[in-house]
Amino acid sequence: MQEKLTINYTNDLHSYFENWPKIAGYLKGNKQKLQDAGETCWLVDIGDHVDRSRPIAEAFRGKANISLLNEAGYDFATIGNNEGITLDYDDLYHLYDEAEFRVAVANLHTKTGKDPSWMEPSWVVETTGGVKVGMIGLTAPFPDFYNLIGWDVQDPMEILKQEIGPLRSSCDVVVLLSHLGIYADRDIAAAFPEIDVIIGGHTHHLLHEGEYVNQCLITTAGKQGFYMGEVEIIWDTEQECITGKHARAIPVADLEDDADTAEQVAVYSENAAKAMHRPAVVLPDPMPCGPYEDSRAMDLLTDYLRRWTKADLAFLNAGVLLDSFPAGAVSYMDIHRICPHPINPATVPLTGESLEQIVNAALQPDFVSFPLKGFGFRGKVIGKMIYSGLTFDITGTEAKPVAKNLKIHGRPLDPKKLYTTAMADTFTFGSLLPNIKQAEGKKYFMPEMLRDLLLEAFQEIEK
Repeated sequence: MQEKLTINYTNDLHSYFENWPKIAGYLKGNKQKLQDAGETCWLVDIGDHVDRSRPIAEAFRGKANISLLNEAGYDFATIGNNEGITLDYDDLYHLYDEAEFRVAVANLHTKTGKDPSWMEPSWVVETTGGVKVGMIGLTAPFPDFYNLIGWDVQDPMEILKQEIGPLRSSCDVVVLLSHLGIYADRDIAAAFPEIDVIIGGHTHHLLHEGEYVNQCLITTAGKQGFYMGEVEIIWDTEQECITGKHARAIPVADLEDDADTAEQVAVYSENAAKAMHRPAVVLPDPMPCGPYEDSRAMDLLTDYLRRWTKADLAFLNAGVLLDSFPAGAVSYMDIHRICPHPINPATVPLTGESLEQIVNAALQPDFVSFPLKGFGFRGKVIGKMIYSGLTFDITGTEAKPVAKNLKIHGRPLDPKKLYTTAMADTFTFGSLLPNIKQAEGKKYFMPEMLRDLLLEAFQEIEK
């Protein structure tokens, strides 16, 4: 005798609700069909369902996302970094208060010692045929950010060393709900043979049929709901072991919308627009913006960033402003639409020598036009770098510009001196500007985002 367990999942929707009615329609229909046939089907979300760059998530601080997951009949979830570090402490603490599904996150705890009631490290649940399935959830560790907003995030590998043995001994099948990314998932599969299936997210990889590391099946389904995932596990009841594991990514484009879900999304969208169309500031003059040019709006934002962080200088890429601002009343929706990124301010101590290298790197045409993806950035290209407190002349050629005569507040740049430099936290990740990634003493500012500083900068000139 064999029993089949089906797990349908979503990962990294990023509040891209354009596809949600199709996803919800399929999930509800497939779950009902399998349950009517006496089979077990569970619905799982792997995190980053919330994304505050989208109006519904911004207006309702993720609570609308939870309502939509409830309506679709989800059973289990873990959290992503967009739930974890773009919401303030109270918003995350209460995000899942009304959830009708269980939330596993084994490597996150509040610093107060009293975790929210919804937060569980793991659990064991049974299929209709009595197969015991252990699930454990892990989220991407960003300790510098979590610490600032009152949470303690732990190393996923260390948590697994502590938790996986007891969990394995109490169940037949182990499934990891992982918002760690494909590279961490592969490392975990190699290090922990106790895990049968890893359902992943975070790095937005799309595995059409999953992949195996040793005997562990790894699966993940891209981003923004263009695909959803399905895992089938076949259990032999006589041999008491898994005899088959399969994964597939299901394209969403040609699926039918669920009418009730479409209506629910439309209502949330309308209510979000009403809440965010309140006037935020009145601008005396229009402010044209473009990614490849200087603009007054970028000058105001960069200068305010420097003063707000008490830095020696600041720089920001013009690509963070996605449109121009008209004269007159500007709403919260306008601010959000033009600067939607979940990006926080940061300061980094940099030597004058490093600053000169960064300025020259940022001048190059391929850097300015680079189509940056991820790291909180929701624009199209990096754009021109705008500075406050730093001036320089440009020599060289159009293809290879060179910065000369760099000065900080009118004084020549000292190659050996450390300067506190304010920037978007985007540049502290990845390898875009290696001098920044390698620098020590980074400081992040939370929960404020760039758009909060932009509004405050505009309010200064309104006065």
